[in-house]
Amino acid sequence: MLAITQDRYGDSGVLALRDIDVPVPAGDEVLVEVRAAGVDRGVWHLMTGLPYPVRFAGYGVRAPKNPVLGMDLAGVVSSVGAGVSRFRPGDEVYGIGIGAFAEYARVLEKKLAPKPKNLTFEQAAAVPISSLTALQAVRDQAEVKVGDRVLILGASGGVGSYAVQVAETYGAEVTGVCSADKAELVQWLGAHHVLDYRTDDFTQYGPFDVIIDINGNASLSRLRKALTPKGTLVIVGGETGGRWLGGNDRQLRAMLLSRFVGQRLRSFINSENHVDLQAMTELIETGQVVPALDQVFPLAETVAAIQYLMDGHARGKVVIGVS
Repeated sequence: MLAITQDRYGDSGVLALRDIDVPVPAGDEVLVEVRAAGVDRGVWHLMTGLPYPVRFAGYGVRAPKNPVLGMDLAGVVSSVGAGVSRFRPGDEVYGIGIGAFAEYARVLEKKLAPKPKNLTFEQAAAVPISSLTALQAVRDQAEVKVGDRVLILGASGGVGSYAVQVAETYGAEVTGVCSADKAELVQWLGAHHVLDYRTDDFTQYGPFDVIIDINGNASLSRLRKALTPKGTLVIVGGETGGRWLGGNDRQLRAMLLSRFVGQRLRSFINSENHVDLQAMTELIETGQVVPALDQVFPLAETVAAIQYLMDGHARGKVVIGVS
């Protein structure tokens, strides 16, 4: 099969399109014929091995344990492991796999769900990781409720595009922060107000009951200034470029400070599970959430897709069309 592979950490020059063996699923895994795969910042982190704690999280210290990049996918079940009971060959599925930038990929059964009936494979591949992160940030961490004033920093990105929609379905008044050229998208997603991060000081538009900061770098003092005294801040990642913490120091400081102040300052690691994927399927099939699909690149142009995302051009999600 064709796959995008790497044998060492580094920039996009470490990636190559190669013909490799089709993987064999374990007992609790499903082999999926990949039709499309999603691209997010996690792909860049796994490609570069940065920040360094990524390597110690099971992905390989000196070199990648799995030579094939990619996690989000949508496709058709090819075969199933002996312990799999929820799927059979021919089922259309989507989820979070191992090595999705390839014609076939292994997926744990617990990270796989039936594909939403109203989505193409390309649209479905734009859903899993970003939407689960958004759902869990809004529902579980922020506990958004009807009438809450919610500020979402990074509203035009992969996670942000879902967070805006999920918060709106929960009855919140949503303010999205993005660049001016992406304001129309954020309004289309359902944001009631849109701020330009270059010219608008979000602290002047508060106080907000909830702030969800996605891959931002605003200081904790600015974020807290924009919150109500009992408000909730949820930090979803950080992109300071540091090789060791890469922005996670802000999350650690927030969680420590939260013990001593009235505001709830939170961070979390998303849970990759089929139950929440099925919850997203319901929102999608009822029309309450729509994937914001920007561009679809062919497998051979995966490097260009990653660069497009990292350069900040993406409006919503970027996807790789595999077959």
